[in-house]
Amino acid sequence: MQLLLAVVSGGYAVGAALNWGSEEVAEIMGDFGLSAAGLLAAVSCYSYARAIDSRERPAWLLFAFSSLMGACGNAVWGWYEVILGEEVPKPSVADFAFLCFAPPAIVGLLVLAKRPVTRAGWVCLGLDSWLIGGSLLTLSWSLALAHAAQTAQSGAPGSVPRAALSLAYPLLDIALVSMVLVLHFRRSETNRSAVNTAIAALALTVLSDALFTSPLLSAGYQSGQLLDAGWFAGSLLLAYAPWGARRMHPGPEPAVHPRGERLHSRPITGSLPALTPYLAAAVCTLGILYNVVDGRKVDRMVVFTGCTVVLALVIRQGIMLLDNIALTQELAQKENHFRSLVQGSSDVIMIAAPTGTLRYVSPAAAGVYGREAEELVGTELATLIHPDDLGRVVHEVRRFLAAPPAEEPTTRIECRFKSGGGEWLNVESTVNRHQGGLILNSRDVTERVRLQAQLQHSAEHDPLTDLPNRALFTRRVRQALTGRRAGDHSTAVLFIDLDGFKAVNDTIGHQAGDELLIEAARRLQDSVRAGDTAARLGGDEFAALILGDGSRDRSAREYQVHEIADRLRTTLSQPYRIAGSEVRVAASIGVAFADPGITPSDLMRNADLAMYRAKAGGKDRVEMYAPQMQAEVVRRAELAGRLRTALHEGEFALLHQPVVSLATGEISAVVAQARWRSAQGILFTPAEFLRVAEYSEGGASAAAGADASRAAELGRWLLEEAVEEAADRHRAGHDVPVAVRMTAQRLLDRAMPVGAVEALLTRHGLPSGALILELAVSDPRVPFEDLERRLAALHRLGVSIALDGFGSGYAAISALRRLPVDMLKLDRGLVEGVVESARLHKITAGLLRIANDLGMQSVADGVDLPEQVMALRAMGCTHGQGAAFSGPLDEYRLRRALVRGTFPVPGGAGQPALAGGSTGGSMVIRRGSHNETPVPPT
Repeated sequence: MQLLLAVVSGGYAVGAALNWGSEEVAEIMGDFGLSAAGLLAAVSCYSYARAIDSRERPAWLLFAFSSLMGACGNAVWGWYEVILGEEVPKPSVADFAFLCFAPPAIVGLLVLAKRPVTRAGWVCLGLDSWLIGGSLLTLSWSLALAHAAQTAQSGAPGSVPRAALSLAYPLLDIALVSMVLVLHFRRSETNRSAVNTAIAALALTVLSDALFTSPLLSAGYQSGQLLDAGWFAGSLLLAYAPWGARRMHPGPEPAVHPRGERLHSRPITGSLPALTPYLAAAVCTLGILYNVVDGRKVDRMVVFTGCTVVLALVIRQGIMLLDNIALTQELAQKENHFRSLVQGSSDVIMIAAPTGTLRYVSPAAAGVYGREAEELVGTELATLIHPDDLGRVVHEVRRFLAAPPAEEPTTRIECRFKSGGGEWLNVESTVNRHQGGLILNSRDVTERVRLQAQLQHSAEHDPLTDLPNRALFTRRVRQALTGRRAGDHSTAVLFIDLDGFKAVNDTIGHQAGDELLIEAARRLQDSVRAGDTAARLGGDEFAALILGDGSRDRSAREYQVHEIADRLRTTLSQPYRIAGSEVRVAASIGVAFADPGITPSDLMRNADLAMYRAKAGGKDRVEMYAPQMQAEVVRRAELAGRLRTALHEGEFALLHQPVVSLATGEISAVVAQARWRSAQGILFTPAEFLRVAEYSEGGASAAAGADASRAAELGRWLLEEAVEEAADRHRAGHDVPVAVRMTAQRLLDRAMPVGAVEALLTRHGLPSGALILELAVSDPRVPFEDLERRLAALHRLGVSIALDGFGSGYAAISALRRLPVDMLKLDRGLVEGVVESARLHKITAGLLRIANDLGMQSVADGVDLPEQVMALRAMGCTHGQGAAFSGPLDEYRLRRALVRGTFPVPGGAGQPALAGGSTGGSMVIRRGSHNETPVPPT
């Protein structure tokens, strides 16, 4: 559009310069051509005003009306010259139309101008307009208008209207020029391109009017001359103004200096609005001087106008002076306000030049940095930043300065800053751009950083021992398995558990236990290498990460790590001096290596499995992980699942094995045993399931809680079924006690209080004396005080207590000494070797002598051979249970045996060598009592 505008305007100018080839065409182009251009501008401005919805709409409507008046004037002119072939009369309708061109344009410019916000601003706007208009009027009056006025005073016919018309044109043009010049420096920021183009179009039109009214051109003017090209171009430019500017994209943002500073316009450009009144006064003065120097008499109009211009300048200057005084006072108040804010702020405000030199430092530096602000001014900022942080700070500053200010006005930098005392402070700074340099608003965050470090340390370390906790240990294991160590498979993880620690808590208190853990942690930390990690995972469980040395010899590395683990075991097993007494605990250690592709969780799980294998293998030992350990865990999980299914679907059956008097062969009790009925209908002993349950009750796997719940559920089922069937037999006349095996952990479980046993006996109507609990105590961590209280309560209900597994394990003598036991049940291992082994024969005889001396009944478990019956009876054992008499029986066969009442005794009935107890004893089931061979279905 711009190119088309230039081509059309240039073509019109060329045609006018060549007089269009003929006088007729010149008149047509000079009259109707200008009329067409004015009409185009009117239509364009009107259409634009209809299309927008803003405060600019009235201005463009006025511009449209102004252009329409110009088009009408040219059309009337053409009517006389072209159509009628007459000379245009003066004055005429065309003159009226032309005179109506300037006022709407002036008002339109006022609408587009930036409106003053104060009364003084409006006064200054009027004064500036008069300064410009008065100076132009003075100059024009001196050059041409005075002659027109004198002509009007001559009194010739028609001279007054013509003179008035001659004065009206330049006066309106002067007013329009004044508004153009004044409003050029006060234009609104909205749609600046369209407003500038419209001002340029009006300025071009006024310039052409000024040339037309000059005495040199007005006398010989004819339509179609070169002067018409100015009016034509002005109309086209006004027609283009709204649409051409609308199509253009908004102007680019002010240029940005590479250091982030906007390039401001030159001072002379910004000073032009302030210089305009003085330039106008200078023009007025030149007009007066022109008359004086030319020897002319100074016209009153010139004197009056000049005086009013000077007076306006004085008034304006006074207003500006008052305004400057007010601004100065306001600036001083704001400066004092901001100075108070800066000086009273606890943050340090610094201004750094583009070179990095500090130009200003607020007084708060003395309190924050311990250095006076004057001492820091002129210092290079880089010399105050910690060398380890300098590179990061420089990189961030360069990145910030290169970023567009609109997208990232500020940034935040944290670094260490050197204080006056020489120590390094943690400083957080908010950075802003400032004339190519930086403004830094800094604050001391040393305490916050220290607190964050403490919180981070607390989150990653055990509060008691200050060793890394499980989270930090896991992260370091992950780091050891990734990065440059990813291919080093000699890295190992050690899981360590303190055997006997619970007994320390139970005997001498938790405070002593804490002291023992602290000492154990210190020993562990001192025993590992500098690059390794010792951690406390929780309770009495510790761990160690032994980083690999890149060795490819797996056997040599295993031997080396095994030596480290054994040394740790020895160190941790040394006596501890706690509360003035010597305390001993042992250590079970599991070791796992970082095999290719292993994850941190799998590596730690493998070490955990190896540690529990070490505990299950006798404790106080080191165990290396083997793949079959995981397979065993999977198998136990599958078995636990099968156990749960069997319990829920009623696949378990209850069998009873008689307990027979070795003297008479009479059935004195029956032992309840659970059997699992397979899908093929075969009954299998659940020994494998029970081993899983016992292992779970000891807490020997990650799934211990779930497995223990299955074992507890099986124990509840066994007790309830045994009591119910015993009650049925009791009502049928078979008053034989029933024995149910129960571990000490199960007996102490809160889910099975004493009241539950009493409620069970009451519900089924079984006398309390008809129930025998076979107690299995195999864990040294069992609190004997609680167990003793629970057994005493059961005793008061009439429940008999039998000690299972007597002669083996930890609790044989201790339980006999502390617990209220009624009967002893010999361990199967003793019974199996009582005939072949003279040593076992003597041990068994001694144990039976203890039972007889205490007045307790004794029961031998696993009596399978006649020779064992005779040997045990000879040693004083009162009762036996095993295949020598009967295997486990279903309810039908059991009742038949009870009707019979006795079993044949190998070797015949006879008296034992040692007297003891009555024949009506009870037996206790121990771990080996469930290892019978499968029996056929009934």
